[in-house]
Amino acid sequence: MATKPVYSLVLPIFNEQAVLPLLFHRLDQVLADLDGPAEVILVDDGSTDCTSIILEARAKTDPRYRFIGLSRNFGQQLAMTAGLDAAAGDAVILMDADLQDPPEIIHQMIEKWREGYEIVYARRATRAGESRFKLATSKLFYKTMSRLASVEIPQNVGDFRLVDRKALEVFRSMREQDRFVRGMFAWVGFRQIAIEFNREERAAGETKWPVGKLVKLAVNGLVSFSDAPLKLALWLGTLVSGTAIVYGLYVIVSRLFTENYVPGWASTIVVVAFLGGANMMLTGILGLYIGRIHNEVKRRPLYIVGKTAGFAGAEMLPAGNEIEERRRRAG
Repeated sequence: MATKPVYSLVLPIFNEQAVLPLLFHRLDQVLADLDGPAEVILVDDGSTDCTSIILEARAKTDPRYRFIGLSRNFGQQLAMTAGLDAAAGDAVILMDADLQDPPEIIHQMIEKWREGYEIVYARRATRAGESRFKLATSKLFYKTMSRLASVEIPQNVGDFRLVDRKALEVFRSMREQDRFVRGMFAWVGFRQIAIEFNREERAAGETKWPVGKLVKLAVNGLVSFSDAPLKLALWLGTLVSGTAIVYGLYVIVSRLFTENYVPGWASTIVVVAFLGGANMMLTGILGLYIGRIHNEVKRRPLYIVGKTAGFAGAEMLPAGNEIEERRRRAG
């Protein structure tokens, strides 16, 4: 596109070949109604089906579309980051490709952005096609985060949102490896507002979020924005050690005033319980800190771009922390 886009739509995609025709149809309708030029950045997160072929072909035939193919599956959070790093618009809309986030909501987001809000996030009023288990665990997650997180993370809100360029530049300066994107946008602040929508069922294909991935995302979000796990390890270790001390006093009383005493057994249990509790406390505290520090100091790129299409000059986009290095040299 010769004209700088006003809007950038960023979609992380993994194995979604079944939904792509309908996705392109609805995106085209939304793009035609926008009040300024727009680009759509399609980030293939190492798909194993024909998704990457379809996306690349779209970018080569439609000048509004861009394609970024990552070298492997890095996960949704890093695929989103790759798209956000490449976005050139003044307002950037982040959304899923399965059409559970209806593209038509973008117009409402833009209205709020025009009113002066830097971040407009979409809150799910209803969630069609999801099991009671998933709804219950999701509700539990958001309640837990609201109580324990160091920043206020909106409840029942996913990654579907519009971000102003000002807020996006702050986000792009945050290069931590363990990423929880919705929490990071909550942390940056600025004027934020919610719009509600009814989340639809998947248009086609299968969910890419099994229980294991959801648990991993929840744990990463909790650890990234709360020190509650550290406090839990501390208090659990203290509880176990305290119980051992109380039991030790009981053993002494039993030895002095009763005959319910087995020589050697009680003292062994007390020592083992005390040391086990202290070890649990210290290992929990050190393990979480060291694990995350180790992940950060390796300084690996957040992601690696395998190929691109639709960008000016067909330039290869900078991969991961190269963006941070360029910013450091320029500054």
